[in-house]
Amino acid sequence: MNLKPRRHEEPEINVVNFIDVVLLLLVFFMLSTRFTAEGRLRVHLPQASAVPAQKPTREPLVVTVTQQGTYRVNEHELINSSPETLRAALLKEAGTERAIRVTIRADARATHQSVISAMDVLGRLGFAEINIATVKEAPAGKP
Repeated sequence: MNLKPRRHEEPEINVVNFIDVVLLLLVFFMLSTRFTAEGRLRVHLPQASAVPAQKPTREPLVVTVTQQGTYRVNEHELINSSPETLRAALLKEAGTERAIRVTIRADARATHQSVISAMDVLGRLGFAEINIATVKEAPAGKP
């Protein structure tokens, strides 16, 4: 007879598999959940008449920069290419109105400095809407 006490092993539960299953369920529910907008604030916007907005009465200013770096304002050639002359021509064409659109049409071979100078003059005068005109690139194989 063996009266020696047996070694008693502590029961243990392996939780690694349980953690794997829980993480898989978490990922499944995160991916399958629809996020609805039930709690969002609903705003009722005021109504206005359906009268179309008036078109601007003035045509946009067009500043052209040639390959040689000279400027044209609304197709009027300037006497020289200095920023002061461009400034005076823009003041003459626009008057006191600064909300009109300005389009810069620069030759592809014009110097970068001449285009930046025109933009600088326009910015210093207070014109806020300045566009740069481009042409659509022709598809390959077609001239």
